[in-house]
Amino acid sequence: MIVGIPKESYPGERRVALVPMVIPSLTKAGFEVLVEAGAGVEAGYPDAAYVEKGAKIASDRAAVFAAADIVVQILCYGSNEITGKADMPLLRKGQVLIGFLRPLGSREIVEQIAATGAISFSVELMPRTTRAQSMDALSSMATVCGYKAVILAADTLPRLFPMLTTAAGTITPARVLVIGAGVAGLQAIATARRLGAVASAYDLRPAAKEQVQSLGGRFVELPIEAQDAQDARGYARAQDETFYQRQRELLGRVVAESDIVITAAVIPGKKSPILVTEEMVKGMAPGSVILDLASERGGNCELTVAGETVVRHGVTIIGRINVASGVPYHASQMYARNVTSFLLHLVKDGKLQLNLEDEITRETLLTRDGEIVHARVREFFGMPAAATPGRA
Repeated sequence: MIVGIPKESYPGERRVALVPMVIPSLTKAGFEVLVEAGAGVEAGYPDAAYVEKGAKIASDRAAVFAAADIVVQILCYGSNEITGKADMPLLRKGQVLIGFLRPLGSREIVEQIAATGAISFSVELMPRTTRAQSMDALSSMATVCGYKAVILAADTLPRLFPMLTTAAGTITPARVLVIGAGVAGLQAIATARRLGAVASAYDLRPAAKEQVQSLGGRFVELPIEAQDAQDARGYARAQDETFYQRQRELLGRVVAESDIVITAAVIPGKKSPILVTEEMVKGMAPGSVILDLASERGGNCELTVAGETVVRHGVTIIGRINVASGVPYHASQMYARNVTSFLLHLVKDGKLQLNLEDEITRETLLTRDGEIVHARVREFFGMPAAATPGRA
């Protein structure tokens, strides 16, 4: 079975879906790996490194799609609405597609992917279970984003991060507030602490308190309680506007005391909630920085401009998107390990095992036989339930 790795086509994307170090594991399991020429160069993986590990190099993208039984990408059409559609004519019936597909984004796009006849697996839908942990690409990329967010913010802040005792006096440490203590938020706390900052975090899920404190962060407790704060998968649930209004009132003082605010509150399939208002930004000290990791979904800050860095009321607001691409070497390595574990799970003895009794397979399978077959995605788009589990 041939695994094809096309070069990522999203503008500015530097990651690659597989790295040379995982190829021996795949070849040992009976896979052949075909990589588009130059696919890994920007991540630090030249073609020669792939060949050395047993992969073959294809001269162009069409050759990869034509030969591959399984195509592995990072940003597939859905996550890549700019250039991703160009891949649709290259897909064929029964071909397997694996990558970030943004299944709760656009029904029209997911239906276009289904119409190719491809069997697509969306890595965002990977269950948050111990068994699936090694395949959880969403958490891997969130880890990279959390780290990079602090580095970007520190580079922008006109202050030092750590406390320093110098001949010129003592310099107080920077104060970093993280709003949303999921995987990205927790990594941001850990990175801020490593750089010497005083880190605090707020999350509407009470379970996050212990995790924040274990990293040396202070958990900000507000005298309001969310209803059904998290779903069965551990993600935060959207709350009503009354809750968010009260939350903003209480968070205002904490935001005003912070030098850096990193927001990472994302609700799957929904617009990101506004947690930092313009009024709150006005209350921050000049030179302060907000880095909005939710900018692609509308942003947690009212003044965020997706893909841009703006200065409002003396505060720099960074709306960087595709943050993980800024650390392409290790982001690619982590994604490759996740996908390799997934491939070894899906394919046994050279054949794709579509065992819908298996939670990992069932929960990640998005399209098959020309239809959207994922039960939760169909429900989200208001479609009738599939006739049989995993099939339409």
